[in-house]
Formats: sequence, structure tokens, C-alpha cells
Amino acid sequence: MTASSSPEPSSAPDFAALWSSARRLHPIYIELAREFVIDAPAFAALDEPVDAPDRETVEQAQQWLQDMDDRIQVHQLRQFLQTSSLVDGDGLVALLLHFLAKAARTDSSRDKIDFLLVQYFSQRAPTELDDNGADLAYVAQGLEPVLGQVELKTPVWLNALDRVLDAARHCRSLDELLHGGVLEQGRKAKVQAGDLFYLPIALAAFTRFGYLMRRVFFRLMLADLNNILDGLTELEEQGVETIDCRRAQFSAQEPIVRLRMICQSWKVMFQAEYSSGQPLRMLVDLRASVDAAVGRGAEAEAGEKAAEATAAAKAAPARLAPDKIATRAAVAATAGASATAKGAPQAAAKPKAKFAVSNDEAPEFEISAATPEWNPDDDSQPPKRR
Repeated sequence: MTASSSPEPSSAPDFAALWSSARRLHPIYIELAREFVIDAPAFAALDEPVDAPDRETVEQAQQWLQDMDDRIQVHQLRQFLQTSSLVDGDGLVALLLHFLAKAARTDSSRDKIDFLLVQYFSQRAPTELDDNGADLAYVAQGLEPVLGQVELKTPVWLNALDRVLDAARHCRSLDELLHGGVLEQGRKAKVQAGDLFYLPIALAAFTRFGYLMRRVFFRLMLADLNNILDGLTELEEQGVETIDCRRAQFSAQEPIVRLRMICQSWKVMFQAEYSSGQPLRMLVDLRASVDAAVGRGAEAEAGEKAAEATAAAKAAPARLAPDKIATRAAVAATAGASATAKGAPQAAAKPKAKFAVSNDEAPEFEISAATPEWNPDDDSQPPKRR
């Protein structure tokens, strides 16, 4: 693969390499099918110790992989790779090369590649890496096992990604990030890139963008959790035992001790299951409920209500993307916290230390929202393909 062109599939397939890749991916796909109850029988030949099968068997194995790719959704791949120990760095490389070699470039394949690259880089990046250190050259170097040596000549249209990052860093809360149109701008940049997305320099740039956006997201999530815990502590010191949390889908007299335990469980849940949609909405609404209970941010509360009214007037209100529905692990974590809290004594637990961000705790996210059409500067648009 060269750095000056997109990773096109070879016109003369190497059947030995295809077979080797299929054998590496087979156990991963079988476990994915088991995890998400996908009705897909194993391809028995891939379990046999055969290094050089006939061409027909290799082609059948490729068709089996294609069928599995069609069945496995992006959000399932995300969840699986965050919660399974089956896939190591070599497994991620095998998955990436498999998707990059596809002749048909679908939205699903593009999104899988986008996530896999960010996941691969995140696993390789040192925990002490800061945002300034994660420049394009550093990210491209980290992706060399997949992309080869990348020519660091950035097209002008990729500058739009830095503008989106700057906007994300100026967000003051998770609510603002999720529903302020920032994420939609990043999504549109990826979609509008078209086939240019597969240029090695573009793949490196989108990987850097996804990695840094993860960190922004997680910092804001932790800030919201810390804000909630601070508010709960303040209320406890005032002798308050319950607050109205109906907007966050809790009760009108929700015990503070229960809310504290749920927040602690969310911290664990969001590390492992970053694609949870409903709990994220609940987190945002819970912060608003706690802020209202302690009487802070009255102007912010009014501004939020105005924003909600504006969103409701749109044809399609902002909502979490369908592929971000809370998974069984997320629901179990929340339900477990709720059950535990119901049986807990009313004496409030001592406040725990605030949460700190680290690179290996960065969550993925994505949201579909009805936002105004994105109109970046003309020079930020990818050139049209002739």
C-alpha cells in the first residue's frame, strides 16, 4: 500500500493470504454471532488445519465472511471490541485489512474502519499522551502497521476536522456536545469525503479526530458526573434526602443515596459500554435536575428550556442514534445499582473521590440530530471526484 493512493483491493487475489486472514477472523466472527444471537453457522473448513485449500473453498470462506459483515452492525462491533478480550492488536489489524480490502465501499464498512482505526490507535497510545502530542505525524506513525508510511501532505479540506475539534473543546457540558451540532459536523465531514476518506492521509486525520473527540467526550462526561456528585453532597449537607428527578426518568422524590450509587455505577458502565444512548440522556437530565435542586444555574436552566423548545419545533427533534441503544451490559449496570440502592440504608454514603480521565477510558459516541445544514468555508470541502 502506498501513501499517495487509497488502499485499493488487488486485482489478482492471493488465495493463501485470503485463507490465512479468514482463519484469523473466523473465531472473532463466531464469538460476535454468539454474543448478539446472530443465526450464522460456523464455516467448518476454517477450523481445520489446512494451510492451502482449493480455490473454491477459499471463495466460499470469503462469501461466508461477506455474509457475516452484512449481518454484523457497527454498534455491535463497537460493543464487542470494548468488552471482549478475544481481539488483540493483531486481531484489530486483521479486521482493518479485511475491511480496507473490500471493493464495495459502503457506509457500514466506512464506519467500521473509522472505529477500528481509532480503537487500534487508542490501544497503542501511551497513557501519558496528551492532546498536543497526538499530532497527525504521531498518529500516522502509530498506524503504520495498517496504512504503511503515510505522506504527511494534508489536503486543505481536512482542516475542517480541526475546526470541529475546537468547537468540541469549547463545549461546557455533555449536553452541549451531544445536542449543539458539533458531532453532526464531524459526521458530515466523514460522509462528504466520499472515496477520499480512504486516502491514507485522510484515514490518519480521521483517526486523530476520533481519538481526540473521545477524550473531549469523556472529560465532559466526568465533569457532569462530578457536578452531580458535588450537588448531591451540597444537598445532603442541607439535610435534603430526596429531589425531583422526573425529567431524568426517575421519581418525583428520588433518594439522594440512590442517585449517588447510580452515578458510581455509571462511571463503570460508560468505561466498558461507551455506546449507551439512553443512560447518556439520563445523565444529562440528571445533572439538570440536581442543578435545579441546589438552585444553581437558573439562567442556564432557562436557556436550556429555550433550546428544548427550539428543538421541539424542528421537523425531527435531536435524538440519540438508533445504533446507540443501551446494551444489556449497560441496562444491567443501571438496574444493579438501582436494586442495590433500594435496599441500602438511608444514611448517605460518604462522597467518593472525583473521577479522573485517562486515555484507556475514552468512550466512543455518535448522535444523529436535526441540526442546521453544515456550511464550512468553501476551501474545507473535499474536491469533487471527476
